[in-house]
Amino acid sequence: MDWIDAATAADRLGVKPATLYAYVSRGVLKRRHDGRRSMFDAAEVEQLARRGRPRGQPPELVIESSITALGLDRPYYRGHDALSLARTHPFESVAELLWTDSPGTWPADPSASRGGRDLHEAADPGGEALSRGAGAYPVGRVVSLSESAGRGVAQGEAAAEPGGFWAGEAGALRAAVAAQRGLPVELLPLDRLQVIVTVLGASDSLRHQLDPASVAATGRRLISGLVDALPLVGEGTTGTIAERLWPRLTAREPAPALVDALRAAMVLLADHELAASTLAARVAASAKADPYAVVLTGLGVLGGPLHGGASYGAERMLAEVTDPGLAPRVIGERVRRGERIPGFGHSVYKNGDARGAALLDLVESAAPGHDRVAAARAILSETRRRRLPEHNIDMALATLAAVAGMVPGAGEAVFAIARTAGWLAHAMEEYGKGTLLRLRASYTGPPPNPPTRPT
Repeated sequence: MDWIDAATAADRLGVKPATLYAYVSRGVLKRRHDGRRSMFDAAEVEQLARRGRPRGQPPELVIESSITALGLDRPYYRGHDALSLARTHPFESVAELLWTDSPGTWPADPSASRGGRDLHEAADPGGEALSRGAGAYPVGRVVSLSESAGRGVAQGEAAAEPGGFWAGEAGALRAAVAAQRGLPVELLPLDRLQVIVTVLGASDSLRHQLDPASVAATGRRLISGLVDALPLVGEGTTGTIAERLWPRLTAREPAPALVDALRAAMVLLADHELAASTLAARVAASAKADPYAVVLTGLGVLGGPLHGGASYGAERMLAEVTDPGLAPRVIGERVRRGERIPGFGHSVYKNGDARGAALLDLVESAAPGHDRVAAARAILSETRRRRLPEHNIDMALATLAAVAGMVPGAGEAVFAIARTAGWLAHAMEEYGKGTLLRLRASYTGPPPNPPTRPT
């Protein structure tokens, strides 16, 4: 069997590379990976070229993007395996990678230097960097709003310079917290995030600066604000985005291995090509909506049960399995009712989502013998016995939330905050194009009835 690369396949078919990968996602073409390259069966490409455009398929919008490629079971961020990044890099570095056109401008190692300064020095001018396992992650000298408000942080104080630590603008954070005071206590975090984004955007006089450097700076402020404006559940802390997010989702002490699993989850969820929320975000960006409006658009779509909201459904399903022996009944009842099993199956990864497998392994390593991990494994065993689709990252995210004792809907919040990095990366591409994304409908209604002219 002869294999050809993507450029050769696209040239033979007379299509753009983005269209070629669309054929892969629809099952029209198969591919394999040769290192970091996608390879295609030459005979299959030739057969498709002679047959012409696949019939019976509606025309689809194809958007050229250099951000994320979808492999057989995982995404690649600007050519880098997302699973490898999740093992080695802080979320902040991966976000910077997504926002940067050239991979060479971001640190290849968490302790690598940038601009002549070590990341620790840039992130922590006082020299108080904290080591986390094999790598050292930058520590931001910023406290949660509830803490900083009592320490006299001046309005306008922030630190979000490239290569430095991430922080929100203190006055905007105070406003975002104040806006939540009348909300129901039991409101899910994802609903709070929509309020927070709205207030942060209204408070940011730089939100209409759409050049890449300004959007990246906005992204640092925005993601920091999304985390630091959530209500504290546990004891507030400084540190990386993952470390600061932990006490916003759980009252438990931050076990280093579980915090690291949270960091890895955020890396794995940072982008996923043109998922539904990302497409919506790109349409908003093509109309020159500001970054806050772009993220608000993405949040509105993400909460659907067929997208990021699936983790909430998986959380509730896992909660029903109070003992591993109950897994057959819980799954069986859903199958009998004809319900979708949340956290299982994927529209792209037909043979399994490697992100979910990697995250579940991390959680199990962090909490060996935990009853919630045992319940999750029992669910997986039952779905496999029934030959149902493999689990995806939503199921692993729900398991992480259960093991860490997180608040209901925590998985959605992790998903949303992480995916904000991807939405803004895609927004940058649209801002650079300067053209409006305009989909066309295939009209199926009654024929138009033109007005009659008076005689």
